[in-house]
Amino acid sequence: MTRPLHKRSGKLTALAIAAISVLAVSAAAILSSTGSAASAAAPSNVSPPTISGTAEVGKTLTASKGTWTGTEPIGYRYQWRRCDSDGGSCSSISGTDGASYVLKTVDVDNTLRVTVTATNGDGTRTSTSVPTAVVKAAAAPAPAPSNGCGKPTNGTIGVADVSPPARLLVDQAQVLPSTITFGTDSLTARFHVSACSGSVQGALVYVTAVPYNQFAIPNEAQTGADGWVSLDLRRLGGFPATQKQQLLVMFVRARKAGEPTLAGISTRRLVSFRVTR
Repeated sequence: MTRPLHKRSGKLTALAIAAISVLAVSAAAILSSTGSAASAAAPSNVSPPTISGTAEVGKTLTASKGTWTGTEPIGYRYQWRRCDSDGGSCSSISGTDGASYVLKTVDVDNTLRVTVTATNGDGTRTSTSVPTAVVKAAAAPAPAPSNGCGKPTNGTIGVADVSPPARLLVDQAQVLPSTITFGTDSLTARFHVSACSGSVQGALVYVTAVPYNQFAIPNEAQTGADGWVSLDLRRLGGFPATQKQQLLVMFVRARKAGEPTLAGISTRRLVSFRVTR
């Protein structure tokens, strides 16, 4: 006698359900194990470290760690290395585990690299930068702007110690006799030359009366240690210039020997002295 079909179907259904449950549990365990393995990864470098800054003694180089992947958190440690001019034969520089490095004299004619070590719970990896440019010595400081003045000694400065932008200055003028008359046959003109807050010794001084032909033009003469020079002028036929002349005007120039008369530290001015009949 054949058994009812619905009873056999019931037994088969229960067995199938049990089998499916076992498979589901096994699959979940496999998936869980695979996912855990996938999420655990040691650091891996995507782009290497880089160095920025000027390769010159006294300048600061700064390292960037590059780009990394891996299980977070990841810690990074830097190590600076001194290499030859081609970036080879490198050796670690002690005490340089930070992201910056100040170049020293010993680095001249060498290059620098930086090695970055990345560490997490799953492992450690390192990556090294390309070398910097060859390190140069520190540039010499620019000289301080000069005012053209040497240091005066006892209030006197030699004309050789004066240079542009300083200039000579005819700051005092005297004439002997102190009273010039229409009958004066000769006179002595005295001038004081200064520069850089001191009297100038050795400046060449030239003088002539204006208009010309009143007095003969003496040769240039040098100022003494006190900055004064005396020049003797002899009367010519053109003095007095007119019967109403009241002033004797003189053109005075002071200069440094060897320089153009209208350049360098030279100076020019007009001075005048009273004339009486």
